[in-house]
Amino acid sequence: MEALQVKLKCFNQEHLLQYVDQCDESERLALFKDIESIDLEDVCNDIEIALTPNNSDDSLEVDPCIEQIPAEDRGSYNLTDPDKLENYRNLGLKSIGMGKVGVILLAGGQGTRLGVPYPKGMYDVGLPSGKSLFQIQMERIRRLEELSGGSGQICIYIMTSSHTLKPTEEFFINKDYFGLRPENVVFFEQQMIPCFDFDGKIILENKNKISRAPNGNGGLYFALRDEGILEHMRKRGIEYIHTYCVDNILVKIADPYFIGYCIDSGVEVGNKVVKKEVPNEAVGVVCRLRGKYHVIEYSEISTELSELKDEKTGDLIYNAANICNHFFTLKFLQRICCPSENLIKKLRQHNAKKKIPYYDGNVTVKPTSNTGIKLERFVFDVFEFTERLGVWDVPREDEISPLKNSENAPKDNPKTAREALYNLHRKYIETAGGTFTNSGPVEISPLVSYDGEELEKRVKRVAFTCPIELK
Repeated sequence: MEALQVKLKCFNQEHLLQYVDQCDESERLALFKDIESIDLEDVCNDIEIALTPNNSDDSLEVDPCIEQIPAEDRGSYNLTDPDKLENYRNLGLKSIGMGKVGVILLAGGQGTRLGVPYPKGMYDVGLPSGKSLFQIQMERIRRLEELSGGSGQICIYIMTSSHTLKPTEEFFINKDYFGLRPENVVFFEQQMIPCFDFDGKIILENKNKISRAPNGNGGLYFALRDEGILEHMRKRGIEYIHTYCVDNILVKIADPYFIGYCIDSGVEVGNKVVKKEVPNEAVGVVCRLRGKYHVIEYSEISTELSELKDEKTGDLIYNAANICNHFFTLKFLQRICCPSENLIKKLRQHNAKKKIPYYDGNVTVKPTSNTGIKLERFVFDVFEFTERLGVWDVPREDEISPLKNSENAPKDNPKTAREALYNLHRKYIETAGGTFTNSGPVEISPLVSYDGEELEKRVKRVAFTCPIELK
């Protein structure tokens, strides 16, 4: 214990042992093990940087250094010639069929804001089919494998947190992996790192346990390095990786158009975006900052800049809204995670002030105001390390409807997610020649159609009465 005290004193964290006399032998050992599991030099350096004023998010000088994305780095689904668009799709499907495309699903979030005590991906959105987010997304993968016409299988890597790993694994097992081969579903866990108070002290959750939180979705890169995922991808022959968040009900997993565009353009990083609707919309935008690619949060850009419009089109100049939908080459991820380059340690720190429970010497207090800081990195923070990034514009109504809040919330709730899916599937049927006699739920199983393809034989000249479910 003396050696541990000396070590903690070196990093100004000796308070972690202040309640050790309250612990029995097993509790003391658990506390010592918890402390020893932390790289104190690493985390204390991170919090020191985070608490330094000129390194905080608020001090980021954006306006004098911001630039638009060069036109040659930006493609568009709606504005691309149909023949070229079809070439992108074919290239994407060919790569999938050859087993060159893998998928990373960011699924560490609990359903707390949805009002459920389990992982968000397990949530039943209320569709006629009763399918969860996980089922919808895994069935889209199955359909893609069928469309690719090759022998290749898509391997999906699901990043969880310590809270969601076990229930997520059990859910997939109980659902027979939604028809996917078990060997093509790989679970891995992101790091849980200590929470700090505003003086840079690690917070104790109780007398013998450190308070921890996931290290943001940018913790992906540490997990890829530490969990052997990149080596698994290499052995599988994967060259391209699609990465997305679980909460988007409309997400087109491994979208062949997007994959094909990125491969054809020769980029090592790709980012799907939608047009920012209004200047004060709370979304990050993709741009260049000091010559490097970044996603800049809405709060970091002045009102004057956010309101600038293109005189010809009337669009906002800084309008490439990030939707957490990314493409990476395996070579790029290997470079980012390479220990010798240590680029992931150079990722920007984000400070999230939170109501963090803490031990007061008697009980664990659940505060009503912010008590500390959770350090986070974001998945898009690696953009600055590439010179070859492609931005792919897609229609908002076809691609993004996040499920973040409970039914009572004004937006991003189960109702808005359902309606977005119904509207998209209604459009698919109408485009294929079907009609409707009324309004109401319209659901097409992903096993029937991935994005509206091959529906004519089932819907052309058919008048549907809602609710309907094509399966």
